[in-house]
Amino acid sequence: MTLEEIVRWWEGLTRESVAEIDRYYVPDAWFKDPFNEVTGIEAVRRIFAHLFDQVERPRFRVLGRWQDAHGAMLLWEMDFGFCGAPWTIRGATHLECAPDGRISRHRDYWDAAEELYAKLPGLGLLMRCLRRRGTATS
Repeated sequence: MTLEEIVRWWEGLTRESVAEIDRYYVPDAWFKDPFNEVTGIEAVRRIFAHLFDQVERPRFRVLGRWQDAHGAMLLWEMDFGFCGAPWTIRGATHLECAPDGRISRHRDYWDAAEELYAKLPGLGLLMRCLRRRGTATS
């Protein structure tokens, strides 16, 4: 398995292609993002499938990548629809790979407060107020 194959699968991810996860992740893979922390390929599969239940047309675009002998870092954007409006979340993923190239550890880094909560009605007003109060002035 190569990083290019993983990226191609991830960027083309569909509800149906989630079933191919065994090809890309080891059986005891660990996954963490701002909402989940799980171990095991079935749990990881449920997270990917759940994404398609929560948002409309999720689509990942990998904008940058760095790789060494042990894994990779990917910079990405995820576009999706939510409540009829377009959204974009920006983040990074750290992947550690098994000797066969499949993913053994997958950690997503993205700021849920900035990328998600601040854009929601009501909660967004509170988040913007907190950001203004926490911003240092020169």
